[in-house]
Amino acid sequence: MATFKAACVQNTASNDIERNIEKLGIQVRRARDAGADFITTPEVCLMIEQGAKRTREKAVAEAAHPGLAAFREWARETGAWLLAGSLTVLRDDDKLANRSYLLDPAGKVVATYSKIHMFDVTLPNGEQYRESNAYTAGEDAVLADLPWGRLGMTICYDMRFPHLYRDLAKQGADILTVPSAFTRPTGRAHWEVLLRARAIETGCFVLAAAQCGEHAGGRKTYGHSLIVAPWGEVLAEGGELPGVVTAEIDLDRVAEARQRVPSLQHDRPYSGPTLANPAEQAAE
Repeated sequence: MATFKAACVQNTASNDIERNIEKLGIQVRRARDAGADFITTPEVCLMIEQGAKRTREKAVAEAAHPGLAAFREWARETGAWLLAGSLTVLRDDDKLANRSYLLDPAGKVVATYSKIHMFDVTLPNGEQYRESNAYTAGEDAVLADLPWGRLGMTICYDMRFPHLYRDLAKQGADILTVPSAFTRPTGRAHWEVLLRARAIETGCFVLAAAQCGEHAGGRKTYGHSLIVAPWGEVLAEGGELPGVVTAEIDLDRVAEARQRVPSLQHDRPYSGPTLANPAEQAAE
């Protein structure tokens, strides 16, 4: 296994795509100047708009997407591998995808992943999110080979579904990407513990680039981008402001963690669950 330097870019996306491209490009170049070989960006890194209607009005088909064109150019310019955490893409069937793109240093799209799990929640503070009003859920888990190891691609709310990560790890993933735009209430409560759990359960490195700050319509995101090692240690943390964090990734640590606790080899079939003594419990 090889070593490489990974970066998480943290930004505050507005509803102005062109302005976001300009600002994110500066940060991608900063990450490369810091020595990063693999640069990751957050979910919806080039646009956060208010509401499904406005989001749809600004969505662009993949072939004409200015954001994807920018990522292609940044990859060629920097010579780094890039993960466009996700872009809002108009599909051929006129539906929207929340889609992540992996690009090689030549600017070629090596893999794409459309977010499977939709964030449809009402938080205790009254905030409501209905991602399925704007986007169509993806259906396919995705792996891709990097020069250093195998990547499993996920997005944000996916992190609450650990079976996805276990499946990716069992199919050879060494590194998991979780680009996100996490809310502040759920971020304070769950962000770090969930990402560390996904790393520990799978024995993978986890790279989670996150949005931060305040966006269109008053939406606020948590920030605190994380790079987590397979044993659960936090190697880098992005705080609350836009910026770049990096960490050295030594993939020998994947094998070390899995040898210490080989839980990926210990799955057993089981039946159920069934309710024990249902008649007795009903009578109480």
